[in-house]
Parts: sequence; structure tokens; C-alpha cells
Amino acid sequence: MLLSVAAALVTMALKAGAWWLTGSVGLLSDALESTVNLGAALVGFSMLRLALQPADDEHAHGHGKAEYFAGGFEGALIFVAALAIAWAAWPRLLDPQPIAQPGVGLAIVAVAALVNGGVAVVLRRAGRRHRSLTLEADAQHLLTDVWTSAGVIVGVALVAVSGWLWLDPLIALAVAAHILWTGWRLLRESAAGLMDASLPPEELARLEAILDSFRSEGIGEKIDFHAVRTRRSGARHFVSFHVLVPGRWTVQRGHDFVERIEARIAAELAPVSVLTHLEPIEDPASHADVALDRAP
Repeated sequence: MLLSVAAALVTMALKAGAWWLTGSVGLLSDALESTVNLGAALVGFSMLRLALQPADDEHAHGHGKAEYFAGGFEGALIFVAALAIAWAAWPRLLDPQPIAQPGVGLAIVAVAALVNGGVAVVLRRAGRRHRSLTLEADAQHLLTDVWTSAGVIVGVALVAVSGWLWLDPLIALAVAAHILWTGWRLLRESAAGLMDASLPPEELARLEAILDSFRSEGIGEKIDFHAVRTRRSGARHFVSFHVLVPGRWTVQRGHDFVERIEARIAAELAPVSVLTHLEPIEDPASHADVALDRAP
């Protein structure tokens, strides 16, 4: 995240310089988006530090959800930047202005895009390795910024070649619409995490495959699972379910069985907290106990 902060400072300075040299509102829109990158990187850094703090008495499940605030803040900043871009572009659409020194300005923006692209690759790899929403969201935003810069470069070049001055503010408005979509996706993902959304489909499939492998161990004996619930809290995931085994099993045998299940899930879906509840499969009450709230 500190690398992202440094990249945001560098690209913001480069793009602001390109806008100052050319007067292009399209390049101004690209520079304004870089200010969002800086704000998002600073908030992301602080939220990651908070998310990495160990669990305490007031936060027994850890601080992982702090990452979702970073994603939500970044999405909100993107909305503000889009409105600022549209505010600057609309008067230029009504009264187009010529672009000065387009070649120099576009070269500077190209360098800034290369910086963002390199940092985005590093962040995306780290985000997947550490399963961090903040890192992956910042990487996604930087990649969006790269494509935005590419579109601005092509558009401003077309303005310089064709002389169609109205194309410059039109590009800026297109950039505003594009980053609004990115902001909406970030807000939606952050809200899903804060609302205790379940694990992604691919991880749910892996969990079900693990449970199926233990179901098949019951040769001559029926073993089953139900009330399977999952949720995400930043990088950490939580899984809970009931384990139904023959009632004649000893407490020790049932305990050893669920220990193996929990160890397998922890090994394949880490970092994850697993909570199990052992029940006799022959008892009708076991099959009725599947709702989120226990029946009175």
C-alpha cells in the first residue's frame, strides 16, 4: 500500500503537469482520478494496519472488516472525482478550446500509465496471496486508471490530428462515466462484506467437496452435515456447520472426527475459523435444528 501511495503521488504530479502544459480537459479528468488514487491508498494503508491487529475483548472476531471501509471510501471518492470531471468538462463541451503541446502532454501521461500498470500488477499478486480486499480493490482501480489513460491518450491524439475540439470534453465525460461504474462495483463489494456475505462460489465448492469426502467415510454408517454457514471478514473467513454422526459413537470418537474435518478445512481455506456442532444423526431434534435461530 505504501508503494501505491508513492505511485499516486508520482502519477498525480505527472498528469497535473500534462494538463497544465496542454489545457486539455481530458487530461484534467485523468489527473483528478489520480487524486482519488492517493486518497484511497492512504485510507487503505490505515485500514490494513487496523485489520491486521489481533482480536481483543471488544472485537473477538478480529478487525478484518476494516478493509471494507477502505473499499467503500475509495468508491465514494470515485463518485466525487466523477462529478468534478463532469463539472469541468461540461463548459468545455459548450465552448471548445484548442489543446497546446499535445505530444508532450501525451508522453507524460503514458509514463504515468506505465507506473500505475506496474504497481497494479504488484498489488494484485499481493492481494490474491494475502486474500486482501483492500489490495485487490486498489489494484483494480489502478488498472482502470491505466485503461482510462489509454483512452484519453487516443482521444487527445485524435483531437490534435482532426481538430475536433469538442472531442476533448466528450472524452472527459466518458472517463467520468467509466469510473462511476468502478466506484459502484467497489461500493457493492464493500457492502456485501459488511452484510456478512457468504464465501465466493469457488470456495463454497471446495468446502462442499471437503464435506463430501468425509461423508464417504461412513461405510455402513451414515454421516452427514447441515446448517452450513459461511461469511467473510476481510482476509479471514468463518465457517460453521453441524456434524451428524451415529449416536453410539463415543465422545472421543466424535471429537477426533470433527478435529480432522476442521484441520482439513483450515489447511485448504486458510485463514479460516471453523466452528462445528456435533449431533446424533438418529435424533429428530438434530434434523430440526437447522435455522439461524434456535426454535423455542
